Amino acid sequence: MNILVINAGSSSLKFQMYNMVNEEVVASGRVERIGMDTAILSYEPVGGKEIREVDEILEHTMAIRKVLELLVHKEHGVLASIAEIDAVGHRIVHGGESFSSSVVVDEVVKKEIKRLFDLAPLHNPAHMLGIAAVEQNMPGVSQVVVFDTAFHQTMPATSYLYPIPLVLYKKHQVRRYGFHGTSHEYVSQRAAKLLGKPLESLKMVTCHIGNGASCTAILHGKSVDTSMGMTPLEGLMMGTRSGDIDPAIVPYVMGKEELTLNEVNSMLNKHSGLMAISGLSSDMREIQDAMDKGDRSAKQAFEMYEYRLRKYIGAYTAAMNGLDVLVFTAGVGENSSLLRGAVCRNLTYLGLELDEQANGKRVSGDRAISTAESRVQVLVIPTNEELVIARDTYQLIAKAAEK
Repeated sequence: MNILVINAGSSSLKFQMYNMVNEEVVASGRVERIGMDTAILSYEPVGGKEIREVDEILEHTMAIRKVLELLVHKEHGVLASIAEIDAVGHRIVHGGESFSSSVVVDEVVKKEIKRLFDLAPLHNPAHMLGIAAVEQNMPGVSQVVVFDTAFHQTMPATSYLYPIPLVLYKKHQVRRYGFHGTSHEYVSQRAAKLLGKPLESLKMVTCHIGNGASCTAILHGKSVDTSMGMTPLEGLMMGTRSGDIDPAIVPYVMGKEELTLNEVNSMLNKHSGLMAISGLSSDMREIQDAMDKGDRSAKQAFEMYEYRLRKYIGAYTAAMNGLDVLVFTAGVGENSSLLRGAVCRNLTYLGLELDEQANGKRVSGDRAISTAESRVQVLVIPTNEELVIARDTYQLIAKAAEK
């Protein structure tokens, strides 16, 4: 079975083509600057050269059409015809309380995703454009939606409710939802497999640390708490997001600086975090380079970032009454040995022993960075959210075909 995985943004579209016989990616790419006459399409078949085109791509339907043309291209394609695509899987950021698992797209599902637009105004409408574009270009093909929030629907009310008037939850669904669910799900399952232990027997904290960052407490295979909240702004300090702050700061700063609601929202989401404290960059690589050169602001930003991450790991260890496995994933988690080392050296009270040599090696792929004697196993696992989407799509389509 061939599965096309799509992640549609408001002006972009990322894709991967999977052959599910061996779960291999056969082609991938992205379309950027959709809506402009200088849109950029990049496409790379496995084993072939990357192709880059600059063209007028004014909306998502046209973007999908361009992608499909390349997938069946006589010279660069990986399929003989579009009919060989058995299904399309979509990433959807917000499923609210409506979706606790992936589902096949139908009119009821589309209506519910649209109802959730208010909870993810920058993301869900763009995802719906991707679904509509596939319908236009591939009428009749099965589509599946996989939600970032679904994995966290196992959280108990103790974790997901906020201590504010309960009527706000009942009327407006104000609660913690969590994000990066497909990533946390993938690396937790992968960690259990690497350790040769049942996932249900483990107490695990998974740290998805990229420009956006979140931690999840996974108890016996289920998400029981996660750092991002109703929106991706809550939780850890991030590249440009503030993470946790005193909520009274918002009206105070709005009054002092005469900011509008949109302006303060932009400040907290786009002009805070590493960028704000370092005054330099939201990129951890640039922060670390500046630290090496003696930049005090970069050092302050790094130390705040590490401290807040370590606090969450400690809090989730307390919430689960113990910790067996700590996992680092995503861009910073996978590549910053400096951050991983700083975190782990301050968790020795848990019986965690870092293997300094293993942590410092510049290698890719799954690996352990704790010693054999460590009571907490520390793993670095590259995330693969697209594979989760492809697997869920395959399983749902196969199940539907059996009926």
